[in-house]
Amino acid sequence: MLTLTYEFKLIPDQRQIKVIENTLDVCRSVWNFALRERKDWLSSRQCSVNACSLEKEYIIPADTPYPNYHVQAKHLTEAKKNSERLKSVNAQVLQQVLRTLDRALADMRSKKLGFPRFKNKYRMRSFLYPQMLANCVQGNQIKLPQLGWIKFRKSREIPEGFEIKQARIVRRASGYFVMLSMQLDVNIPHVPFHGHPLGIDFGLSKFLATSDGELVERPRFLNRLHRELKLLQRRLRNKKKSSNNRHKLNQKIARLHQRISDTRKDWHFKLAHHICDQAQSIFIEDIDFRSWGRGMLSKDCLDTDFGQFISILKWVGWKRDVFVAEVDKNYTSQICPNCGSLTGRKTLDVREHNCPECGYKTHRDVAAAQVIRNRGLENTLGHGVSENACGDDLTGAWPSQESVKQEILNASLRTAR
Repeated sequence: MLTLTYEFKLIPDQRQIKVIENTLDVCRSVWNFALRERKDWLSSRQCSVNACSLEKEYIIPADTPYPNYHVQAKHLTEAKKNSERLKSVNAQVLQQVLRTLDRALADMRSKKLGFPRFKNKYRMRSFLYPQMLANCVQGNQIKLPQLGWIKFRKSREIPEGFEIKQARIVRRASGYFVMLSMQLDVNIPHVPFHGHPLGIDFGLSKFLATSDGELVERPRFLNRLHRELKLLQRRLRNKKKSSNNRHKLNQKIARLHQRISDTRKDWHFKLAHHICDQAQSIFIEDIDFRSWGRGMLSKDCLDTDFGQFISILKWVGWKRDVFVAEVDKNYTSQICPNCGSLTGRKTLDVREHNCPECGYKTHRDVAAAQVIRNRGLENTLGHGVSENACGDDLTGAWPSQESVKQEILNASLRTAR
C-alpha cells in the first residue's frame, strides 16, 4: 500500500472561515476537557488511602474506570444531545481529537515524551476528517463536511488511481491549508544499492561535506531575520494580554517564523535534489540530532534542522530511485580513509586531515565523508572497500569497529604509563 500526502492552500469565503474557526475552538474545548478528566483520575490515584494531603486531594470514587478513548467517546455522544455547540461540529472530527490525545499519552510512556499540554487558541491549529466521499475533488474545488465546496490552489495534479482517504485542515499564519492523504494498492520494492556511492558528513562549520570533495556552506535562516524577530518580541512583552494589538503582533511574529521555516524547507529540497544528481547510492550517519539541540550550540543546530533534511533526502532518494542508508557514526573523524590507520582524536579547531602513516591530506569533513562511504559499502556489499569491484577508484579499506576500539584502548594505556 502506497500512501502520499499532498498539501494545497485553501481559498475559503467568510462563511467557511467562521466554520473552520468554530471547529478549531470546539476541538480545543474537547481536548482540554478530556485531558483534564484524565489528569484528575491519575492524580486521585497517586497517594495511599491513609496518606492523603492535608491541603487538597482529588476525590474520585474508587470504582470509576480510567477515562480511556472508548469511555470518553461514549460520554461525548451523550454530551452532544444537550449541547448545540458540540452538535455544530462533525462527530468524527471530535472523535479524532480524543484519538490524538490517547495516542499522545501512549507515546508519553513508550517514547519517553512529555505529558500532553492544555491548548489555547493559538496551539490548536488543525483538525482531521477521517473519511472522504468518492469524487470529492472536482477541478480546483474539494467538498468537505459542513464546509461544502471550497476552492483551493491546485499547484499539482492528483495522481491517477489514488483514492483520497483523509483530509486535514491546517491553520497557519499565511492562511488555511488542506492536506490530502491518498492511497494506492500497489507494492513498491525498496531501492537496491547501485551506481556511484556517496558519503555525507554533517557539521556546523559546513552544513555537509561529500566524499567527492564538495563542501556546502551552512545557511543561517534564523540569523538573517533574528534582529527583526527580536524587536517584534520585545514589543509583544508590553502588550496587554487578550488585546487586539497583541493578537495582531502575534500574527506578525508567526508570519515571520513561517517565512523562515518555508525558506529552510525549500532550500532542503533543492539541496536534496542536487545531491541525488551526483550519485545513485548515498550513505549518511545515524546521528540522534535531538542531542545536538541541547548544548550551547542548540540555536545553530535547530536553525539548520538536520532531521528535516534527512527525512527530505530519504523521500527524494526514494522518489528518484536513489539508495539511501545510514551507517555507524562512531570514529568517523579518527580514521584515515586512504590507509585505514587510526589518526587519533581531532579538536574542533583542526580542519585538515593529515595522516602520519600515508601522508594523505584533505579537508577534515571530506575525510569523514569518505570513511562513511567506505563503511556503507562494507555494510552493503559485505566486504571491505579494497575488495570492491565497482571501478570507482575508492580509497583503501579500513579496520573493523572492534579493532578501532581496541587500538584506542591500547593508546590510552600507553599514555597512562
